[in-house]
Amino acid sequence: MQTTDTVLMIRPVAFGFNEQTAENNFFQVNSEDGNVQQKALREFDLYVEELRRHDIEVIVIEDTPEPHTPDSVFPNNWVSFGEDGTVILYPMFAPNRRAERRRDILDVLKKKGFDVKSVIDLSHYEETGRYLEGTGSIIFDHELRIAYGALSQRLDEELFLRFCNEFHYEPVVFHSYQIFEGQRVPVYHTNVMMCIADAYAVVCLQSIDDPAEREFVRQKLLSSGKEIIEITEIQMHHFAGNMLQLHNKDGERFLVMSRSARESLSQEQISRIEMFNRIISVGLETIEQNGGGSARCMLAEVFLPEQ
Repeated sequence: MQTTDTVLMIRPVAFGFNEQTAENNFFQVNSEDGNVQQKALREFDLYVEELRRHDIEVIVIEDTPEPHTPDSVFPNNWVSFGEDGTVILYPMFAPNRRAERRRDILDVLKKKGFDVKSVIDLSHYEETGRYLEGTGSIIFDHELRIAYGALSQRLDEELFLRFCNEFHYEPVVFHSYQIFEGQRVPVYHTNVMMCIADAYAVVCLQSIDDPAEREFVRQKLLSSGKEIIEITEIQMHHFAGNMLQLHNKDGERFLVMSRSARESLSQEQISRIEMFNRIISVGLETIEQNGGGSARCMLAEVFLPEQ
């Protein structure tokens, strides 16, 4: 299925600007605010509260002071939990993000009644400088077995194609760019420019510079039955592509996004989204500014079967 009613989130203990990820995440801005951790923690707790208020199950894992992992609030980059019971651990670009991978979290999920049948660890690709950062770099259409990937230092093409072949996804490979200091530079993660929901896609086609690639992605979305809701590059920079569709225990669907993302949308875009589902939006300004990620990045979907 395309959506889940359960997500895993990591409650930060030492959130802050990460210079290692800033090498190629041009959404990050160092606020140099001494209260960054406290503000991020407040945003995190209110996010969890809002999801639970809509009857979405949230499994909160407390981060640990050591090792220092300033980006631990973004777990979807290092792990995914499949509906067949497979857990995949992904190779990460930034060395200080690799310490985020915690096997003890799997024990927590087992104790909560989830069935972990196998763990596939791809982290060894880090030794050869090849990275594939989970559902940050890969956008899945689970129902039709299509995987979208924008090439960057965080998504190695050969590794992506190998992954798709092994897990039986059709790969859709393209390039996505943004403006940084007057230059076109690769978007660091596909999930800041594209969101795939059950019946629609929110996507910044404007960021795909090559006309043939842009039309290829457009046609693939249309042929898969998705209604396309386009966003602009300016909206992308407000994290309007960093969204995730979830459902609750009653089967009601929601599109989760940040407050800045929602405020960047036009009324027409909001109306089109609300034809499919309600919107949940939360304030994540501190996390967005310093971490360069937003609402979707903070959610690791749990598709695991119950024991």
